[in-house]
Amino acid sequence: MASEENFSGKWALVTGASSGIGAALARELARCGAKLILTARRRERLEALAAELTAQGTENRVLVADLSNPAAPQQLYDATEGSGLIVDILVNNAGLGQYGAFCANDPEQEIRQVCVNCEAVLRLSRLFVPRMVERRRGWALFLASTASFQPVPYMSVYAATKAFDRFLALGIAEEVARFGVKVTALCPGTTESEFFEVARASQFRSRKLQSAAEVARLAITALARGQRTLLPKASGRRMAFLVRFLPTNLVTRFVEKAARPKS
Repeated sequence: MASEENFSGKWALVTGASSGIGAALARELARCGAKLILTARRRERLEALAAELTAQGTENRVLVADLSNPAAPQQLYDATEGSGLIVDILVNNAGLGQYGAFCANDPEQEIRQVCVNCEAVLRLSRLFVPRMVERRRGWALFLASTASFQPVPYMSVYAATKAFDRFLALGIAEEVARFGVKVTALCPGTTESEFFEVARASQFRSRKLQSAAEVARLAITALARGQRTLLPKASGRRMAFLVRFLPTNLVTRFVEKAARPKS
């Protein structure tokens, strides 16, 4: 029977583990008895989280990597599976966004979103998931978003990358289920994290932010039982349901008016 206890003693690779949902997912996996490989760009934050987990008795390792570099996924693989450390749990959490008019945004930041949110996710999954299939066990969590259910003007690239993540997760999930590998697409709504500041997207910040700890708790429970899609916030579930019945151009027009920069 699927249970979070199945994670006990197994190694989990968590990308973007230095803050927000990534750090919360690492803590939740540690609570379930998993051993952690923590990776992100900011060494100081990773080492602080590693020290916290070590003090609680969780074995962990820190690997600093910038997933906007196409070589980073292979480097992470070589330092883990390639060195004999079996990774049973892959958490594709790292990601970034950018708010603003498409024609005015920094084009390099738009491309970086595709590199981190899509290319790195694909490369990591292609490296680690086949090993899970060979072993007939494994879990992969893909961080998508409620933004993956419809176009989002002024965050057009971000929403498109998250649609990629969600559909990639769902497709892989169906392929690998018969081999005992479970895949979940996590689609959080507005969550307590640095995302809004980094993406300059305060326009999308709601008054009722869900805590990263709650999102992580629900996500790990869903992953353990093999739930294909999780929308942890009630408002996100309502929105995802409604957009199934409304014309896409109508939804997009409404979002554009709500999200249009004030200036």
